[in-house]
Amino acid sequence: MKPMEERHLAVLRKHMVEMIEILADLASEDIGKAALDERVMAVMHEVPRHLFVPDQVAPYAYQDMPLPIGFDKTISQPFMVALMTDLLAPQPHDAVLEIGTGFGYQTAILAELARQVWSVEIIEEFASGAVALLEALGYANVGIRVGDGSRGWPEHAPFDKIMVTVAAERTPQALLEQLKPGGRMVLPVGAEEAQVLTVIDKDATGKLAERKLIPVRFSPLETV
Repeated sequence: MKPMEERHLAVLRKHMVEMIEILADLASEDIGKAALDERVMAVMHEVPRHLFVPDQVAPYAYQDMPLPIGFDKTISQPFMVALMTDLLAPQPHDAVLEIGTGFGYQTAILAELARQVWSVEIIEEFASGAVALLEALGYANVGIRVGDGSRGWPEHAPFDKIMVTVAAERTPQALLEQLKPGGRMVLPVGAEEAQVLTVIDKDATGKLAERKLIPVRFSPLETV
């Protein structure tokens, strides 16, 4: 069978986005809306997910499922990527911190929507692969470093938005401190069998408000 061309991949991305729309509607009571932000959906339609996974699983890139990327890690299912991005609501003027770069798919989604993305990845092979790929795709508003994500990236703090794509039993204090007043964080929180997708808002006075949405299953946050 000959390799798929971009026109084939575009059709598959369109079908992926249609599935995300269906899942958002089905989950509307839990997430508080029947449709995700149009800006987010447009970006999901454009970013080539198949480039951010190993070659052996690339044929499945546009199915709504997590895929293995090595080191017992996965790339999140497209619906979860879209939902977390929608909940974070990155704006064109925002500086965003991402914890858990992987190969950079979520990073690319955020970079399309925000002014600047700073991303921390604990696995060096992932970080170097993401840097090379994102540079090749022309993303000039992304910075990536290898490190302990629970410590954030204090040199670039405070952040308008923070997204965490790995699960901690409790929200790391350093991330709460690096979130700007008026900012928002989206992350899975809880023990392995009891993770919940959580939105944390910090008001202008620094007071935190937490909203728990749906059960999820993410790789655990690794610290050093």
